[in-house]
Amino acid sequence: MAKYKIVHYINQFFAGIGGEDMADYKPELREGAVGPGAKLQETLGEDYEVVATIICGDNYFGENLDEATDTVIGMVEKFAPDVVVAGPAFNAGRYGVACGTVCKAVEERLNIPTVTGMYVENPGVDMFRKDLIIVETPDSAVGMRKVLPKMAKIVKKLAEEEEILGPKEEGYIERGIRVNYFAEKRGSERAIDMLLKKLNGEEYQTEYEMPVFDRVEPAEPIKDIKNATIAIVTSGGIVPTGNPDHIESSNATKFGEYSIAGKEKMLAEEFTTIHGGYDRQFVMENPNLVVPLDVLRELESEGEFGKLYNSFFTTTGTGTATGSAAKFGDEIGKKLIADGVDGVILVST
Repeated sequence: MAKYKIVHYINQFFAGIGGEDMADYKPELREGAVGPGAKLQETLGEDYEVVATIICGDNYFGENLDEATDTVIGMVEKFAPDVVVAGPAFNAGRYGVACGTVCKAVEERLNIPTVTGMYVENPGVDMFRKDLIIVETPDSAVGMRKVLPKMAKIVKKLAEEEEILGPKEEGYIERGIRVNYFAEKRGSERAIDMLLKKLNGEEYQTEYEMPVFDRVEPAEPIKDIKNATIAIVTSGGIVPTGNPDHIESSNATKFGEYSIAGKEKMLAEEFTTIHGGYDRQFVMENPNLVVPLDVLRELESEGEFGKLYNSFFTTTGTGTATGSAAKFGDEIGKKLIADGVDGVILVST
């Protein structure tokens, strides 16, 4: 009997190539198992073979999303595997986004089943949980030995076309898929049972998880606008020419802070946009359309507010996970509060 073939996608760190210094590493194909793939191979057993490992730096993938995806797909296609495994990425945001992008493309373009693994707060979860089987992991690679058996179990079921059970049984993150089944008790009886357990303070499991919506109380109005310090924050992707911090054009995992001290307006030779979600032509000619420094300087000089903060904060909103956006906002907000900023103008496209 021929062995089931597995192709494994990992980043530069887990391949042993390097950390952030090697995050621009271009896609590379190696035959056999590399890094955590060796343990995956051992866990899968003799009927399975990790025939190839695809390695790509996290920054390279994020900054060359379409090209990198096409390259990886071509590498996968050469081996015609039964299953593709990506990661696990744990809580590494760029790695998680890459794993999710690879898996989704493999399933859509090659019709090959996939499985990946991530910590529940990884931005890749928000982006791909409805599309993919994502095994829930701890937040760091310390949990590798516990995660790989769960992933291997799902790999075997996918390869052998066995039924994948629910999230709690298999250990993957809930996808929002509802399946009809015959229960021992009808719905009214189960509802009463849950109600009684709740009233008695006993543990119970709901059959329909309700979404949790983040509610933010509006800030108090600025009391003295004439003496207020105002900052600019944008999700419009405005960055210095050359994009020195390599902020992604979509699925952003980082933000940047750049000085506008002494500048009367945003100059096209100094600033550009790397945003992947709108026609950038006009903004590249005039960055003030997204970061209105010219108008704010006029208002500042006219005394409409106290002064403009000496730098602006920027990221891209396209495809960016809400968890990442909340993290950016928290970090930016803490810095602005520490620097005595009274208000923020949040501009986008």
